[in-house]
Amino acid sequence: MKEKETQITDQRLLAFERLLTIMDELREQCPWDRKQDIHSLRNLTIEETYELADAILKEDWSGIGEELGDLMLHIVFYAKIGSEQNQFDITSVLNQVCEKLIRRHPHIYGDTKVSGEEEVKRNWESIKKSEGKKSVLSGVPDSMPALIKAYRMQDKTKQVGFEWENEGQVWEKVEEEIAEFKEAALQKDNQFKMEDEFGDILFSLVNFARYKGIDPETALERVNQKFKRRFEYIESMASKDLKEMTLAEMDALWNEAKGKE
Repeated sequence: MKEKETQITDQRLLAFERLLTIMDELREQCPWDRKQDIHSLRNLTIEETYELADAILKEDWSGIGEELGDLMLHIVFYAKIGSEQNQFDITSVLNQVCEKLIRRHPHIYGDTKVSGEEEVKRNWESIKKSEGKKSVLSGVPDSMPALIKAYRMQDKTKQVGFEWENEGQVWEKVEEEIAEFKEAALQKDNQFKMEDEFGDILFSLVNFARYKGIDPETALERVNQKFKRRFEYIESMASKDLKEMTLAEMDALWNEAKGKE
């Protein structure tokens, strides 16, 4: 067993070393790779992350493996640029995250006892504060998509007790925000107020979803994909231009698509 484990470890190290070597060669010899900096890579990294997210949602294991490789390349690329700027290198990056994981898991690498997942999350946030984080919310990126950001902020503040007592109270908040939006919508020249109240509805719905164990980003994306499939069915089965079709005709094809799922 130990011999097999050693062999697997050696294979992992060799694969990682191979990637580092290729990165060095590309950075030195390829005109495109030489030209890149952290800013030019940023949007490409975001694109790769979304491609991974798509593959995960589809449970496309082959795609997940491929996209993980692309992201690993980006990590190595940033580390290479960091070493050129005398800021950090891949060794310091890996050691830093290892130390952080050890520090934030005292129930594994220390004597701390925990009762379950929620206590692990509370300890994690407490340790982050002790490391100098100014706010419980400091780890939520400003550029994160709004729906995910709302969920993450609510989940983080929960760890310090900023939480409704039960889901009934959360749903009452949803209904309250809907009523306030309806009132704002009846007023003229009140676009900002409507947007503000609509945002409150979304935020409270995200909170209710969290109470019910629903990931709102995943739920919405699945609906997006369902809508896309059904509308593309309408386009493919339409006997005439969509602009010439009635809503009833399109709706009939929509129901056909729905029946095939």
